[in-house]
Amino acid sequence: MSEKILTIDGLSVSYGPIQALRNVTLQVNKGEIVAILGANGAGKTTLLQTISGLLKPNAGQIAFQNQNITGWAPEQIVKTHLIHVPEHRQVFSTLTVLDNLYLGAFHHSRKSNKKMIEEDIEKIFSLFPILRERKEQLAGTLSGGQQQMLAIARGVMAKPILLLLDEPTLGLAPIIARDVLSLVKSLKDLFGTTVLLIEQNVVSSLKISDRAYVISHGEIVKSGDAAILLEDKEIKEAYLGQTIH
Repeated sequence: MSEKILTIDGLSVSYGPIQALRNVTLQVNKGEIVAILGANGAGKTTLLQTISGLLKPNAGQIAFQNQNITGWAPEQIVKTHLIHVPEHRQVFSTLTVLDNLYLGAFHHSRKSNKKMIEEDIEKIFSLFPILRERKEQLAGTLSGGQQQMLAIARGVMAKPILLLLDEPTLGLAPIIARDVLSLVKSLKDLFGTTVLLIEQNVVSSLKISDRAYVISHGEIVKSGDAAILLEDKEIKEAYLGQTIH
């Protein structure tokens, strides 16, 4: 039986009078990549921000590793190794690539000695070789794709049990976007990282995911195995621009 890492039950979130999430219920199991699909404004980013403590819910419960973290502050949640990589990359542009990686390990640096952190950086460099080449370069001078890789790598340095990824390929050229999603898949295959993924490219996200949820107007309207949803008539018509007769 699969081990549940994240369980969300009846989650509702509002921005003033506007309800962004309505009674959202879902779960993520250990070792999975789970995709959240939906149009712009459907509530996907709100969901990840609520899980990571950036937003407070009106109702419902968030449990991470069987611990109720509903309403916790972000700095408390990070210490549980639930790590959020938000959209738009948000690297520390005036710091080097290496310094960005060290900052990723900051919250557990007192428990991890320098040798352990350096070993983690070596693992990162084996997965992201371009970052090794650019390690002394200021993060703000990297290309968009390289900055996205750095943002993900910095998240991995925090030793995530669950990694929340919000639109990791946003604004990237198709070939670079493909490389980034391949790296996301490698995080699962090589490190056993569990990932909850928001991704604009529905086909690519479903191809690397185990399961997916579809969110519309703040509500979960469909869920299932990613391979099955990839062939789903409604998914193809709504998100792939294919009319099925």
